[in-house]
Amino acid sequence: MITDPQTGEGFDAPTPALAYADAPSIPNEITAVLTLITKRTTEWRLGRSTPRVDDREFWLRKAALFDRVALEDATADAIAAAVETAGSLVTFDLQHPTSVAGPHGPDSIEWDPSYRPYVRQEYAAWHKDQ
Repeated sequence: MITDPQTGEGFDAPTPALAYADAPSIPNEITAVLTLITKRTTEWRLGRSTPRVDDREFWLRKAALFDRVALEDATADAIAAAVETAGSLVTFDLQHPTSVAGPHGPDSIEWDPSYRPYVRQEYAAWHKDQ
């Protein structure tokens, strides 16, 4: 089976259109991610060192944002950034497996050759609960 991380074809995950159907606009999502960065930076300065639920929200929303940008601007740089941030979410989820919301975990063979559909799976599940 041929898989295409850009379209989601061949993956058992929501397509980009389904995963991001009710997502905030990209500018609004940029604002939300920047707010989470500010919050994380402030907490880091205060000496907080243990992960919290909103740490995952940061990684998830950042990965989804970069994925959405790469869907609109399929340049090599945009796709590379989406792949890198998807990997950051996977790293977080592997360290905190109770955070995973979708049917396939971050270590599933389903995500070969890309974690971008994993981001869509997780974003769709998270956004549905918001």
